[in-house]
Amino acid sequence: MERKRSLFILPLLVLGGALAGGIFGPKVKAADTTSEDLSRTVAGFTRAYALVEDNFASPVSADESIYKGAIPGMLRTLDPHSNFFDPRDYQLLREDQRGHYYGVGMQVGARNGKTVVMAPFPGTPAYKAGVRPGDTIETVDAKPANNLTTTEVADLLKGPRGTPVTITVSRQGAAEPLTFTLVRDEINRKSTEDPFWLEPGIAYVKIVQFGEGAGKELDDGLKRLGEANIRGLVLDLRDNPGGLLNEGVGVADHFLEKNQLIVSQHGRASQDRPYVARNGNHGRNYPIVVLVNRGSASAAEIVSGSLQDHDRAWILGETTFGKGLVQTVFPLQEDTGLALTTAHFYTPSGRLIQRDYTNKPFYEYYYNRDSQARNPEDVKATDSGRTVYGGGGITPDQKYDTPKMDPLEVSLHRDGLFDFTRSYFATHTAALPKDWMPDADTVEDLHDFLLKQGVKFTEAQFTTDHDWILRNLAKEMYTTAFNVDVAGQLFERTDPEVHRAAEAMPQAAALVETARKTLVQREAARPSGAEAAAVK
Repeated sequence: MERKRSLFILPLLVLGGALAGGIFGPKVKAADTTSEDLSRTVAGFTRAYALVEDNFASPVSADESIYKGAIPGMLRTLDPHSNFFDPRDYQLLREDQRGHYYGVGMQVGARNGKTVVMAPFPGTPAYKAGVRPGDTIETVDAKPANNLTTTEVADLLKGPRGTPVTITVSRQGAAEPLTFTLVRDEINRKSTEDPFWLEPGIAYVKIVQFGEGAGKELDDGLKRLGEANIRGLVLDLRDNPGGLLNEGVGVADHFLEKNQLIVSQHGRASQDRPYVARNGNHGRNYPIVVLVNRGSASAAEIVSGSLQDHDRAWILGETTFGKGLVQTVFPLQEDTGLALTTAHFYTPSGRLIQRDYTNKPFYEYYYNRDSQARNPEDVKATDSGRTVYGGGGITPDQKYDTPKMDPLEVSLHRDGLFDFTRSYFATHTAALPKDWMPDADTVEDLHDFLLKQGVKFTEAQFTTDHDWILRNLAKEMYTTAFNVDVAGQLFERTDPEVHRAAEAMPQAAALVETARKTLVQREAARPSGAEAAAVK
């Protein structure tokens, strides 16, 4: 009976995906594959699988061979972004899209073979109970955590809302382990951080990813800040991996004029569709500088590409990832899912920013990217006539290369600052004054701590890295003394690239004005109705 189930599981999964896709994903038309072709293909797979199951030297697991072999293998022949999700990965995907889950609300990571609290999220059960960064998790509901992976510990901390979970942690400076009984609750992590003023009139907002509600969070945040008072905005999309297409469209809608094209998608089996600004910016034409880097992808490129093509924003940073493919997520049986590329998206000027992934390993596609890549045949123009290219991501209007970390900075980023902060608050109260920055004594304490830990560096290196150390040490210590959100805002306020963006507001303002004049001139040169009729 088990063998019969395994022989039919793949066709059933394909059928389940096709049926569910019309409900949960965009509706797609049937592909140009005849039932006879499909039957022949499935029959060939069934015969091959039967041979393996009957003759392989060891017992064959149907779930392992199909979920981890056949389906992923098929997808790898298509493109780098079509993907199969097993039950756990599919659950995490949905949590990322929704921006919430049920648990205790803390980020955990691996340190020296242990699972350590990296940061509790503000307002969550873990934060309210007093769990701190650096706490090492020893047990979860009396189950030792030593032999568990970080993923397994994180799974144990999640559960139905209102259910208790008891954790025991060891804390540096505490004589005995500490025990916390936490009641699981809904954990919400916003896609859009709260905007703030960099300086009078210049606002800053960071969109972490385009999960459900990102557009509304932006609208609400700018309204609370006082959008009428904005004279320039820094929109930070660095390391934003993308997310939901409609959320990217919603964010672009906030800044463009009503009815301006945001993006269009075209696919073999999906309906061609343009997305336009439905609400528009209501006359709010303040200058915008968008920050992007190599980690800005997908929906982040839809936003930056649309604002660039309409000359609505000055793009600063590095060339973006270059992902111009749209995936539809098809739910399958047994809580699995299939993300399948169903369309390409094009910026308003008509460029496809997808990088070439043919004739190269996927590893090279992801990690060895050519920042100068472009398609010389995909040449388009912005509203004011500036030349832009497809085939290689969004090229910034102004380049900003983030300095690479030197060996000391790498060591501090990986462990040094985290370990020092844990040691510091073992003998100091876990509080800091508002607007605190590390003083000379704290920096000297860090210096001595690193020497005791065997970190190799020269005095010249430590002096050269002084400003980097101040900024990153403050972020680490703020995470314990305040919370991870306050620490992030401090880090953004002191970011040299953010300040460079604020300095670029005149270029952004000039861009908007040039585009406006160009459009006015074109409108004036266009024949009137009577003239057009006479030409005919």
